[in-house]
Amino acid sequence: MALRIINVDTPTLGDRGYIAHDGKDALVVDPQRDIDRFEKILNEKGLKLNTVVETHMHNDYVSGGLVLARKHDAHYITSSEDSVGFERVPASDLEEFTIGSFAIRSLKTPGHTFTHLSYILLNEQSEAEGIFTGGSVLHGSTGRPDLLGIDKAPILAGLQHDTAHRIAEMLGENVSILPTHGFGSFCAATPTSGDSSFVSDEKKNNPALLLDRERFITETLAGLDAFPAYYQYMGPANYAGAGPIDLSELKRISSDEVIKKMNAGAWIIDIRNRNRSAEGHLKNSFNFGIDGSFATYLGWLFPYEKELVLISDSSAEIAVAQRELVRIAIDRPFGAYVGKISEIGDTVTTRQVNFSDVPEALKNEAVLVLDVRRIIERRTSHIAGTTHIPLHELAARIGELPTEREIWVHCGGAYRASAAIGILERLQLKGVLINEPYEAALKVSALQIITGDNQAGPVAPSVAKQKSK
Repeated sequence: MALRIINVDTPTLGDRGYIAHDGKDALVVDPQRDIDRFEKILNEKGLKLNTVVETHMHNDYVSGGLVLARKHDAHYITSSEDSVGFERVPASDLEEFTIGSFAIRSLKTPGHTFTHLSYILLNEQSEAEGIFTGGSVLHGSTGRPDLLGIDKAPILAGLQHDTAHRIAEMLGENVSILPTHGFGSFCAATPTSGDSSFVSDEKKNNPALLLDRERFITETLAGLDAFPAYYQYMGPANYAGAGPIDLSELKRISSDEVIKKMNAGAWIIDIRNRNRSAEGHLKNSFNFGIDGSFATYLGWLFPYEKELVLISDSSAEIAVAQRELVRIAIDRPFGAYVGKISEIGDTVTTRQVNFSDVPEALKNEAVLVLDVRRIIERRTSHIAGTTHIPLHELAARIGELPTEREIWVHCGGAYRASAAIGILERLQLKGVLINEPYEAALKVSALQIITGDNQAGPVAPSVAKQKSK
């Protein structure tokens, strides 16, 4: 049987794992922590799991590879250069591993990390059909080189350039490029393109293969922007070896317990979409809707030492939120409230406006229009006369905002703006939600749009997901 490759996507984080199989034996590459998604496919296809591999110790999610391999008595392969806290099969450069009728060849591809490996997929005739590139060569880009510290970024960017050329020179033009990151992930250095590609496509489109080494380093470093704060917890968890997860129903708590926890400093997270939240939400709660990049932005802002309570009028949404959270090492929130939010305590509504209302607001001294997008998005395009504070900096810079004015908030798609409203309200400021995607502002002729040369990237995972539709 010909080799088959199955994508296992996690759109909210912008990542992709893989199952490769020959109809009997299977290989899993870079699985996320909720391994039941992979097991379901293996069971449905009647496949025996032979091997699990990691391309690198991930910084944007906790891997489920170790648990998956142990549960199925499969080989677990990681780089021999990684000092991990568990037993595994160490892989070195150009080492081959047999999996049923096919095999993989490990290839040292530093750049995203120093110890990064890719895995060349070899068919029964030992011909390369694809390469699992992890965070090295992405579709039209490369993995970002600064996650181990900005001081190491120039060295790693240079290694990314070397890696891209090694892959392009070693493999045939019809070999598939199969990355883990690059579908909206903040692990991408610059925006990626498309859902699939071959070596031939990368030779035509990838900056690492089109620019000389020094220019590639310079342009890559210039295009980097902030990455989520929760990344600091992911690497250590993966090096230590994450344990099994518990996705059983969270403890249901009463409205009184929600208020008690809030008063004790817990974060109360309203996971309904921004429209339902705006119509009426619990005072001093935060809105991170489960319909967007929930784990990315909650994980970016949430202090991991705090307790977390989820609230919604839907138990199904609570279950989805639990799954999202275990991927970023938030295993068991204190509890969940399911029911009418108005029955918990005092609720407030959020005034909603459109970009067509912004020209007059900019003339009004009682209003300040706030852009909470990232710096690189702002440089690419922004509305003249607006104030800019990225969402992840808002709480620390709240003193820069006037307390006597309405704060009209916008972002790229209104998701982050809704989250910002919670921060403003918690600190006694009056927030107004501009409840439209930024593209709507470009259609308002009365707004002056200032554009720059930078391309915004990587986009938020939820935006990448929308653009793929």
